[in-house]
Amino acid sequence: MHIFLPSLSPCCHSLIFTNCYGHTKAISWVKSLLISYHPHLRPATKIMINQFFKRKAVLLHMTAEIIFDANWPGEFSERLKTDGPWSNWELYKLSAEVQQTLAIPEFEGLRAPLYLPDFTPLPHQLEVAQKVVEKMNGKAILADEVGLGKTVEAGLILKEYMIRGLAKKILILVPASLVSQWVKELQEKFLIPAVEQKKSYVWEQCDIVVSSIDTAKRSPHKEIVLSIPYDLVIIDEAHKLKNSKTKNYEFARSLVKKYCLLLTATPIQNRIEEIFNLVSLLKPGHLGNESGFQETFNQKDGIDAHEHLKELVNKVMIRNTRSDTGLTWTKRHVETVPITFSPTEQALYDDIAALKNGTEKPTSAFSIMTLQRECCSSREAVYMTLKKMLDQKEQKAPAFDEQTIANLMDRINQVTQNSKAIQVVDLIQKINDKVIIFTEYRATQIYLQWFLQQNGISSVPFRGGFKRGKKDWMKDLFRGKVQVLIATEAGGEGINLQFCNHIINYDLPWNPMRLEQRIGRIHRLGQERDVHIYNMATKHTVEEHILKLLYDKIHLFENVVGELDDILTKIKVNNFEDHLHDILCHSLTEEEMRIKMDNLTSFLSYGTEKPARKKGS
Repeated sequence: MHIFLPSLSPCCHSLIFTNCYGHTKAISWVKSLLISYHPHLRPATKIMINQFFKRKAVLLHMTAEIIFDANWPGEFSERLKTDGPWSNWELYKLSAEVQQTLAIPEFEGLRAPLYLPDFTPLPHQLEVAQKVVEKMNGKAILADEVGLGKTVEAGLILKEYMIRGLAKKILILVPASLVSQWVKELQEKFLIPAVEQKKSYVWEQCDIVVSSIDTAKRSPHKEIVLSIPYDLVIIDEAHKLKNSKTKNYEFARSLVKKYCLLLTATPIQNRIEEIFNLVSLLKPGHLGNESGFQETFNQKDGIDAHEHLKELVNKVMIRNTRSDTGLTWTKRHVETVPITFSPTEQALYDDIAALKNGTEKPTSAFSIMTLQRECCSSREAVYMTLKKMLDQKEQKAPAFDEQTIANLMDRINQVTQNSKAIQVVDLIQKINDKVIIFTEYRATQIYLQWFLQQNGISSVPFRGGFKRGKKDWMKDLFRGKVQVLIATEAGGEGINLQFCNHIINYDLPWNPMRLEQRIGRIHRLGQERDVHIYNMATKHTVEEHILKLLYDKIHLFENVVGELDDILTKIKVNNFEDHLHDILCHSLTEEEMRIKMDNLTSFLSYGTEKPARKKGS
């Protein structure tokens, strides 16, 4: 908005506009002056301010038409010469506010920390907030590693824009399990009156609303939300928007917003196109269109491609690693816990693996790999998948014929123990402290809770399907009386559990970014003890291959996956998990699988190497 200031005198400049925090306040000041001095303007003589005072105009942020009575400037100028009388209370308050404003020497730097009496942000958090406000125009991806305080950075930026008068209507979209956590943090740390969305009227009647994106995108909420022009939109766990073809992405793209913050510790999880989609949400066209981006990126090679993309992305993304903060972090201790199948468990695994020899269908290969992974977890997980195949046979043909499924069911009935679960009980008893167990499968989660109870170990489940209140209840129980929290991948998203320092990866994820998200639940700011990570891997199975590739050979546990996005940028693997899955599914022999895995490891190792300096540079 461009507002043109009448140049009656230096005092008038100061009174109305000097060091004004934003156009909203500027307009309100001018209107207050008009109303207080001339409540009844003469309609016959109206002059636009930008036409009447052409010579000495002051340019602000937006264009507005402000109408003055023709006699007002002269009369007001006379009053300024005598410095009064300022009998009108509104003018007195304006004068007092001007004097406070004039005491501010400059506009650079953050004002928000001055209004946080009970909270002191860390230096790297202040730097992020200042860079976003002063250099990125309020549009940024906050991509600090897990545990560095992205919520605090977003809160600082929000507070700063509110103080400057640039943000009033704010929408904060977060996973359902984090809504109450966000509201509490904004209220307690930043003194921001955030409101949890529970009723439809909240969207319009409350200025700062925190909601889950799943609620906001559903009718009747969707129509209301998309009709509101927001000053600032904040989206947490923004990696869920990596696919531009999803409803979540389309909803986020359709929001009317002046400023936007996307928060994610994993801006790239598998494909380099994911960062393109996130950047396009903030600044459409910044990386060109999708086809042009692909073509440009693929035309470049090696270091040039990496540096070219990094330069573009850094204009809209800030990423701090633990080493960047200068803070002292507790150590990570990693231990591999090898598991040996019982004879009946091994027989079930071998029967599943043998199915590869009788099929060439991609769907069957995928199903076989899924069953192999589930077999390493629990017989219950295998059973539930087979049962689902039978239940859905009317809708679609199952990957295997009914006789094959029946034979596997019979083999499952012969399995009388879970070797991995037995090992977990021994490990928990040895730890003798609070432990988080991560599993990929809900059936395994249910089984583990029962099995731990049989062995005198208290536990609570935690999964994505729980409602917000139940998740909070489970966390409170774990913080108090319960020793073990058993979480699925979706359940563990975004929760802060730094009062615990032991994690058992009962099932290993194929994506190292997901692994880092797990560890980040406890290895974060506020963790005062060393973190212990236990990886369960069954010998001579797909789990052992994954462990050797991702974790033993490129040391992702010890190094933290802070640079994995750089690695995936450099190597030409379009989808990391798909590539890995292809190797494991379509290798005909163990030797072929080993060679392909070694080649992939070489790619990853190359990606982690720092580029050599060119001669003369």
